[in-house]
Amino acid sequence: MKIEKIIKGSFAVIGKEGSTSDGDGFIQKLWEDTNTHFDQISHLAKKDENGNLAGIWGAMSDFTHSFMPWEDFRNGFYLAGAECIDEAQAPDGWVKWVIPGYEYLRVENDGKNTFSEMLRYMEDNSVSLVGAVHDFTCPQTGKNYMFFPIKKL
Repeated sequence: MKIEKIIKGSFAVIGKEGSTSDGDGFIQKLWEDTNTHFDQISHLAKKDENGNLAGIWGAMSDFTHSFMPWEDFRNGFYLAGAECIDEAQAPDGWVKWVIPGYEYLRVENDGKNTFSEMLRYMEDNSVSLVGAVHDFTCPQTGKNYMFFPIKKL
């Protein structure tokens, strides 16, 4: 497992929001909805200098929307969306989250045990989780990562 420490300032994500209260498979349904209607927010998406999307996020928060980890790592909100320009307004049917800046441990999500392995690594190394973990897909490489916040900026 290759773990990198990175700093990412506050950023905005516009996407489709759901929660674990919506039942099994809700995350897949959110992504289907997001992908099917992406043209409605594509003009708001942040892009790099080459015109590529800056990032695709599966952002998470507890039920208070304070970006704390899911209750027992099982219950909370999920936002399937794209990183957008900060001043963007979410169109009808979409939700915008402004995620606070953090120092993160970023790890490539290359297996179904990545989350539990990272929690074990953090515990073994006396590193505390200070917020909700987010999923990130790099549009340029297609690689999936998990961002574990360890210090609020």
